Amino acid sequence: MASSVGVDDYALTRVPDSARYSWWSVAIQRFGQVSALSQFLLGATVGFGMGFWQAFLAFTLGSVILELITILVGVIGMREGLSTSMIARWTGFGRGGSALIGLAIGISLIGWFGIQSAVSAQGLVSLIGGLPEWAWALVFGLVVTAIVVRGFHSMAWTAYLTVPAFLILVGWSIISELSGHDVGALVSSAPPGPQLSLLEGTTLVAGGFIVGAVITPDMTRFNRTTGDVVKQTLVGITLGEYVIGMAGVLLAHAVKSAEITTIVTSSVGWVGLLIVIAGTIKINDWNLYSSGLGVVNFIGTVSGRKAHRGLITAVLGIVGSILAAAGILGAFSDFLTLLGVAFPPIAGIMVAEYFVVKKWRGELEAARAKGTVPEDAPVWVPATIVVWVAGALIGKFVEWGLPSINSLVVAFVLYVVAGKLGLVRGIGRSRTADADPVPAV
Repeated sequence: MASSVGVDDYALTRVPDSARYSWWSVAIQRFGQVSALSQFLLGATVGFGMGFWQAFLAFTLGSVILELITILVGVIGMREGLSTSMIARWTGFGRGGSALIGLAIGISLIGWFGIQSAVSAQGLVSLIGGLPEWAWALVFGLVVTAIVVRGFHSMAWTAYLTVPAFLILVGWSIISELSGHDVGALVSSAPPGPQLSLLEGTTLVAGGFIVGAVITPDMTRFNRTTGDVVKQTLVGITLGEYVIGMAGVLLAHAVKSAEITTIVTSSVGWVGLLIVIAGTIKINDWNLYSSGLGVVNFIGTVSGRKAHRGLITAVLGIVGSILAAAGILGAFSDFLTLLGVAFPPIAGIMVAEYFVVKKWRGELEAARAKGTVPEDAPVWVPATIVVWVAGALIGKFVEWGLPSINSLVVAFVLYVVAGKLGLVRGIGRSRTADADPVPAV
């Protein structure tokens, strides 16, 4: 039954060369992921508290930070052809730690999937009505689920349609909104709201996509070369942050409010409806896709049985859609934000292990040559858990600097030090049940 529900999409195995895509196919999905409606809100929030050029600098600094993290983590995913939670088994976390990562990804992203579905439902009700909000939330969630169940190929074709449509429609709405204003005056105007510092603005920009940067291997495992990862990151994140984010800054100055998403989508009638649909689909499909990969790894690690990605994704999508329809996910937004502090240290540890400490790098390379995953993995790596928790606590409680970057850098440094002192050691070895040649999908 499971095999008839979508495709497994190499959930627990390496993506073979024959299943890789051109950099443009992946880049357009990355751009769609970054250029969502939430990016408008981010731009409006930054613009409400900053002048145009100060906001431009904040977006530049935030983008550089995100691109560096995304490229480093993305190269690991491209080389190994494995999802984030699978790679974690041999980049410092062991099977136990990777199961925790998979569970954290699964809970966090299915929560945001439901919240995005609920937000879209609100827009659909206000724009066209017809159905109650709960019904629109259910319909929207199930449509995205149907796309994601079919895997990366289906999501790529969805991006080819929705991303250009989103950009054209957003351009139309921005021109309509700004046509009655002097753009030069908006660029030179003072921020309309309480002033934000450059540090605060950069924190908003970098923190807004940090989870997406950490789970980059879920996407870049379909890339062919390191150059492809670099190109897609520079194009996707740079355009996503600047085009949509800076448009949000101008709109915030034009309407003297940070709540410009509703203004933009409601001021242009049916175009606003299409913006809601196109803009949300391309971030929500990746929320659900990565959630499914994380849960598949968690189930495989805990039970020793291989769960089918398509079936797990369908179940998660239905559950997330129902929760969105029930209207209870809003109560979990604070919990999901708190859970977000656990993600930046993961990237710091993975990069430190793969590029500096290299405790398990040789095992990955030997298995890669055979097209498999390593035959076994450490069960736990105690030093990693300590570093992970320390990094998360730094991100949560230290207010100086950029919280997400603080936690990532602290985790990187502590892991490198632990590795140099010989403290990075696995406890136990567990056979990798999925260490078989890559199957045809």
